[in-house]
Amino acid sequence: MNSGDPFESFRRHISRQAHRVPKQWDASRGLLEKNAFISTVDRLVSAIKEQPLPDSVKAILLQLFEAKQPQRVQDLDGEDLKRVTGLPPAKAMRALTIAFGLVPAPTSKWPMSALSGEAIERLVRGLANPFDLLMNADVASVLDIGAGDLSFAEELADQYGPQLHQSDRPLILHGVDRLDPQSQLGGPLHADPGRLRRLQQRQGLSFAFFGHQDVFNLKELDGRDLLAPRYTLATCWAPATPTFAYEPSRLSRAVIHEELQRTKGVFRLTRFGKEPALEVLHGTRALLFPPWKFDVIGPLALLQLLARRGALVVLGSVDDQVFWEILAQLLDDPRYRPQDEPFHAANLPAIFGGIYDQLTNLPIGASVVLADLGTLRRQLPPADLPSASTGHSTGLFRYVRISRGATFPGVPASSTARKFSAMTEEVPPWLVTLVPA
Repeated sequence: MNSGDPFESFRRHISRQAHRVPKQWDASRGLLEKNAFISTVDRLVSAIKEQPLPDSVKAILLQLFEAKQPQRVQDLDGEDLKRVTGLPPAKAMRALTIAFGLVPAPTSKWPMSALSGEAIERLVRGLANPFDLLMNADVASVLDIGAGDLSFAEELADQYGPQLHQSDRPLILHGVDRLDPQSQLGGPLHADPGRLRRLQQRQGLSFAFFGHQDVFNLKELDGRDLLAPRYTLATCWAPATPTFAYEPSRLSRAVIHEELQRTKGVFRLTRFGKEPALEVLHGTRALLFPPWKFDVIGPLALLQLLARRGALVVLGSVDDQVFWEILAQLLDDPRYRPQDEPFHAANLPAIFGGIYDQLTNLPIGASVVLADLGTLRRQLPPADLPSASTGHSTGLFRYVRISRGATFPGVPASSTARKFSAMTEEVPPWLVTLVPA
């Protein structure tokens, strides 16, 4: 645990432990039932005595559970329990049972890498292509967030599937996307039926695609064991705009709405046939999109999602607007997160200073380690997202590498990334490789 206030550090630890394992959280409820509670307390006391905890934390926990010998949740000292855990009694008890190992981890049919963050960082530092980690890790598994037309998934399977198959190692590749396959909206962003069929039939590949899926609420898929709790690699290609182009924790709804109208045009909800749609008046044209197209979630939630689901995170073909919002969340100094001041070409140099100059002067195809430019943020705050399990802080990224360009030799990419070479007026995008702590 971190140094500093031992209670604050312990509260963060407890919160992280509880939120990372939704199945164990559900199972912990049974340990508070009348016929199990006294046994739960006894086991908790034994576990507390065995754990290397700060003396002040251990003392208050033993006073709560050993000295007072509670017979039920209602007997607990709620004030002291909240002081040490930050939670009300029942939730505190459940979180403690998980943190101290009283709730067995649920079995999953999906293997997970045993490599530590330190080991993954060491490997990735030596790899020009972050996806080559799949050939070096103990488990080759990938979660593609916003899988779209499945172009990236097919490139990845084409590149690594045969090599892994020759080594008798399976490639696990799962994709999720918010777009409803039955919708008439979304055009080329829909999963391509031919690609879907080829991926499903490929030998040595465990492939699954889930459309019409809120990627920030994967509880149902997790509950049915359709997704792995954690993948060796989690990736997102061309993070959507404006979904991730504005960060709600620094920009108010009013400011975001004004920016959307200024940059995209007047918009309103309407219908297209039998389905809801978003109509955007762009000049003299009326464009139709899925109704959630302008729902702004922000990069903070995306970073938290990817950090929870992947031992390595790769964001590819990140457009310039989304990139600077992401960067602001990764750097420690709050100067990079000015309140209610949208980023634009005129203010970016002043806000990011020397980091802006070094990054914009980065040649296409070149890379830089972010920690060499500025101090990385120690902790990501909770994202304000009701549908996601993100009501807790996420630990730092121990390593961040930034590369300039849409495509790189030998690196699989999405169709959007492949199109950038023809977009001569577009600012070159970015590729960001991150190792969660």
